Amino acid sequence: MVRFEQVGVLPEPGDNVAIASRRLDAGTQIELGDAVVTLPHTVLEGHRFVVTPVAPGDALTSWNTPFARASRDLVPGDYVCTPTSLAAVTARGVEGLPDEPSATNEPLDPYVLDESALNFGAQVTSVEQPGTFLGYPREQGPAGTRNHVVLMATSSRSSGFVTELARRFDGATAGDGVVPVAHTEGGEDEVPNNLHFLLATLAGFTLNPNVGAVLIVDTEDDVVSGQAIKDFLAEHDYPSIKVPFAYFTRRAGFEHDLTEAGALVEPWLPIVDNQARTEVPLADLRIALQCGGSDAFSGISANPLAGLVGAEVIKHGGAAVLAETDELIGAEPYVLKNVRDLATARRFLATIRSFKERVGWHGHTAEGNPSGGNVYRGLYNIVLKSIGAARKLPREVRLDHVIDYGEPLPGNGYIFMDSPGNDLESVAGQIGSGCNLIFFTTGNGSITNFPFVPTLKFVTTHDRYERLHAEMDVDAGRYLTGTSMAELTADTFDLTVRVASGEPSAGERAGHSQVSIWRNWKQSGPREGISITTDGRMSRKLIDLPAEDRDAPLDGLPHTGLGSNDRSAVRLLQVDNRLVPEAVGLILPTSLCSGMIALRLAAQGELERWAGDAVTRMVALPHTEGCGSSGGASEETFARTMLGYLLHPNTRMALLLEHGCEKTHNDYFRSRLVEAGADPSRFGWASIQADGGLDAVGAKVRDWFGSFDLDSPVEHAGTLGDLTVGLEARGPLTDDTAEALALVGREIVGSGGSVVLSSRGGLIAHDGFRRTAFGSDAAVGPTIAHGQRFAAPGWHVMRMPGTDWMETATGFGASGVQQILAHVAGGTLSAQRFVPVVEFSNDPETVAKYGDDLDAVATGNAVDQARIGLDTITAVASRQFVPKAVASGNVGFQITRGLLGTSM
Repeated sequence: MVRFEQVGVLPEPGDNVAIASRRLDAGTQIELGDAVVTLPHTVLEGHRFVVTPVAPGDALTSWNTPFARASRDLVPGDYVCTPTSLAAVTARGVEGLPDEPSATNEPLDPYVLDESALNFGAQVTSVEQPGTFLGYPREQGPAGTRNHVVLMATSSRSSGFVTELARRFDGATAGDGVVPVAHTEGGEDEVPNNLHFLLATLAGFTLNPNVGAVLIVDTEDDVVSGQAIKDFLAEHDYPSIKVPFAYFTRRAGFEHDLTEAGALVEPWLPIVDNQARTEVPLADLRIALQCGGSDAFSGISANPLAGLVGAEVIKHGGAAVLAETDELIGAEPYVLKNVRDLATARRFLATIRSFKERVGWHGHTAEGNPSGGNVYRGLYNIVLKSIGAARKLPREVRLDHVIDYGEPLPGNGYIFMDSPGNDLESVAGQIGSGCNLIFFTTGNGSITNFPFVPTLKFVTTHDRYERLHAEMDVDAGRYLTGTSMAELTADTFDLTVRVASGEPSAGERAGHSQVSIWRNWKQSGPREGISITTDGRMSRKLIDLPAEDRDAPLDGLPHTGLGSNDRSAVRLLQVDNRLVPEAVGLILPTSLCSGMIALRLAAQGELERWAGDAVTRMVALPHTEGCGSSGGASEETFARTMLGYLLHPNTRMALLLEHGCEKTHNDYFRSRLVEAGADPSRFGWASIQADGGLDAVGAKVRDWFGSFDLDSPVEHAGTLGDLTVGLEARGPLTDDTAEALALVGREIVGSGGSVVLSSRGGLIAHDGFRRTAFGSDAAVGPTIAHGQRFAAPGWHVMRMPGTDWMETATGFGASGVQQILAHVAGGTLSAQRFVPVVEFSNDPETVAKYGDDLDAVATGNAVDQARIGLDTITAVASRQFVPKAVASGNVGFQITRGLLGTSM
């Protein structure tokens, strides 16, 4: 028998359910007041059980806010579970659970504001003597907590460039270092729907107080260019950039441009390094309040603590910035308990309404926000998650302002910024708004950090802190073990000042960071058969959505095209009874938050030869998906893409690396592999959170790759018929070149191989190409969905929802493509991390400007050009030649969200 205080936490007096502070097995007896109750079912840590009787249909409450309705009479000790939470726990193999859920989720009815009842309160009282910290004064505004040289890509097309340029300044003496801002946005040919948010964020990055110098890099013909940012700054009355800066447009070969750009950056290094920290007012602190990997205790310990420390900053004249719009849906009454004025309240509700509409256009509601890790750790639905997230706004603190994503902060006080619940995308907006320090609360142990703004991570429970102490900064779980919130607030405020003054945060010590900006969305208004109402009472079954929009799988059977029989010899590798051009050791992150760690581990594994001679190289595929984005159609495309790489013929060894709290965790992919007929035991499985942090998970990954005694791949004679090749054309191409590419495809298909084209690419749109490849001018439709593996070899067309090059290349690879041959005109392309990209051109101007980046120059008639293309494919497949983009480090990887995916 145990006392309630030993095993349960009541969020607020008056709540009728409590949170289990540890796992309670069925049959556990609890002293609850004067009574003893016996639990009829297992209740996991963080899940809820009834403490006072609840009638059918009555509300179940936490913080006196309804989050669910009882499905039947519930008595003290009953396990509270909804259909979604019960399914999530059952999927993890937990025993002792009920057969049926005991509650249903609270409906997401629009909140109706009673304007007459609003409390226009006062902000927390300022301290008599505001404090200071050691920071970097800036002419254009508040002081910085750090002093970085920032290399910023205006679009995804330059992300590989700034990443490689920053790498070449590794270890340079330059303040707090040279860092890249590489992201996934603005890479398509058309104007993106998120253009305003993208420009606001990038403009804000250039003026962030932690930036000591900035190089803004674009490529020719970018929709999101340096000029667009310059114009945005002027049109919206931003202050001028006062730190050293330059705009740089890539106009020549990659190495040439790296040298030119490096020459611009080099003189800034001593300038930035010679700047000294000086005493500046704490009023210059702008705190970004974030949460990720949340659990049931986030609203009990970490979020209230972050809010109270933010309140201390406000008392000294600074600002605290709350975000994540969809993670406040259901908590509107709490947020508006204390508000500056009616206009602020109205703008807050208008922001929520706008967010609901945007996701509704894509067929989603905010109920798609909670991740699998959230639900497993006790956040059953978006209302429960929102109530806990809102606790970053203490009741005594007034909501002063509401701003758009990336909009400059209007001053001090407490501010709400519109953003998705996606942690990294939300953080980017706050940094664009001017935040110079991040408070990141986490239940599971998120390791997220930003390149030029330090992150303090607050973990909700002591046990989780102990497991991940090297990656965490604040043990908010001390509150659950008896430390007062006042003492924790004082300690954490002191740490805040120290970190603002230069003490490295845990994330900075680990050297891990990444950037993701609010990703583009494809729908710009309601659409019949797709969109749903904002109250969520409508729903769409995936199978009922239009096949094209949801990117439904196709039969995978090839087109009847023309072929030849060249039988060119290719020196391939004999690997596990198949002939392949290479044998890859793959580390596949299951979500965006484990991506950079996977990349670091793959580089270390390559350097230290963890797999010995069993693989020819180690590869990681960092991406932006798996959490913080909608489910449904986009999740299906994502999962299909991931499985495509796990099961790719070139993949010899593959390990999945989860963060631990994402929607698409390791268990998710185990199930997906079983559905695909694959054996999960073939793969390695590691978890940053569950395995104990970066050092522990790194050792586990190393040991897994080193645990096999595999034969080295042996060279073996093959032909073009053993290959699957993607063909692509970017920019104008002549009739001869179009015919040449068709002839290349005919040779491969005629030899028994496969060719994959993009449904949005320049080749399939060219009449001459279709005549030579298929014998007709008739339109050719897709045979496979994006990233789908085909059922039989031959000519295939992959459905492409957009024009982004890297998303196209990623889809090709997932379909089984082993090499891409691309004709380029007007510029060159980034390579893909997994699939070699061969670039050639017949365009004289392109050859003159970008010849150093080309793998071949296509000269002569169509037959001559085809032979050049085939010879280059053969040389790369035989490992006699490494494509130049790969060799230079100009690489990337990006997964599409399709037409119906959106950030959440």
